[in-house]
Amino acid sequence: MTNLIVELSKFAFIILIALFTLLGYSVLTKKNQGELKYGWKLQNLLMFFFHLLAYVVLYLQTEQIKILIFYLFQLFLLQAVLVFSGMIYPKMNRLVLNNMCLLLSIGFIMLTRLSYDKAVRQFQMAAIALVFAMVIPALIRRCGFLQKLPWIYGGAGLLLLTAVAVLGKSSYGAKLSLTILGFSFQPSEFVKISFVFFAAARLSESTRFKEVALTTVMAALHVIVLVVSKDLGGALLFFVTYLVMLYVATKKPLYFVSGLAAGSLAACVGYRLFSHVRVRVMAWSDPFRYIDNEGYQITQSLFAIGTGGWFGMGLNQGTPNKIPVVEEDFMFSAIAEEFGGIFAVCLILICVSCFLMFVNISMQIKNNFYKYTALGLGTLYGFQVFLTIGGAIKFIPSTGVTLPLVSSGGSSMVATVAMFAIIQGMYLLKEDEDLRIEKERKQNERAKTKKAGAGKKRKAETQGGS
Repeated sequence: MTNLIVELSKFAFIILIALFTLLGYSVLTKKNQGELKYGWKLQNLLMFFFHLLAYVVLYLQTEQIKILIFYLFQLFLLQAVLVFSGMIYPKMNRLVLNNMCLLLSIGFIMLTRLSYDKAVRQFQMAAIALVFAMVIPALIRRCGFLQKLPWIYGGAGLLLLTAVAVLGKSSYGAKLSLTILGFSFQPSEFVKISFVFFAAARLSESTRFKEVALTTVMAALHVIVLVVSKDLGGALLFFVTYLVMLYVATKKPLYFVSGLAAGSLAACVGYRLFSHVRVRVMAWSDPFRYIDNEGYQITQSLFAIGTGGWFGMGLNQGTPNKIPVVEEDFMFSAIAEEFGGIFAVCLILICVSCFLMFVNISMQIKNNFYKYTALGLGTLYGFQVFLTIGGAIKFIPSTGVTLPLVSSGGSSMVATVAMFAIIQGMYLLKEDEDLRIEKERKQNERAKTKKAGAGKKRKAETQGGS
């Protein structure tokens, strides 16, 4: 009976996520508020049914009661996020919220299947992050001084990265984390946000050559310190994000082309300087030739994706643990193996949906600081997804970055939830701007009507007097 349920669940998972994805894109074309609310509620039902079915399958296969208890804690957390978010911020972007909750649930499910202890820790960090995230949109709406602190953002971020380069703990050849009072965290995940705030504040202030040069120097220092720490995936994220923000703010192709040239040159230098970069490029270029050593990780990833096919092996039926560091770097491969290629494509489309919403919010905001901040956060998110999935499918060399909200990683989880909350704050600011513009338009129309009425009255009085 269990085998039958597992086999049927494969198709149920695909149908549920396909419907969720389709709804996410279809509601973008709807303007009727009733249809929109119905679409959001239907997405929530699909997510909760997917979440329940996954944990029923895991329980039937493991017969561990702790799996069901853990599921109930997750259910409470996800439901609380949806309810309280709707109560506190009724005008928030529901598509971004629903996508975030679905990605969290997928991460919880896969981590429970791969490593229960890591899943519990991920849940704890998510719960803490989501509680603090409730306050962030309100702070974004009310703290108008945020754009006046560029050098504080830049200086604090650079100081943290330098501390990691000097005192950090090495992991897989790179210095990534700091340990304070027994608590280990990855500062670069949080500096991503301060870096975007710094660049947005500076570029919204001025795009004159002198100011751009100063901003670029500070941005370059961030990247150089990351390179010194051998966190090359993080350095690439910072570099691309700043390049996109600079081009959009200045609208000068010369800056963009110069940045690409400098980045290409730096990549060549990095290849010569760092042995682990050469190893990753070698593993990417011909992984099956080095399958016993350098290419083992990527070949196991490709085997997992190929074994899953379109419909997957079934939850807890594959062998994703054969992939080294699967919970952090290759979660996409584990998902593709057990849930299937169709499910994996839908997951990519959901991530693309998040990216498009970030960019759309950026395009609609009038204030340049918030516009560039939303654009920077969107670029960070979208490029990180590209690096993770691209590395897993051998499209690009592996960079060691995580799949946001899905892969294991406490610092990444907290920082990504904060990014989503900041974007919600930007969306609420956009709504405030729209209301203010609409109010001013109506006031102008009333003033014109009143003036026209007064003019007609004076004309009538003049004609009557004559």
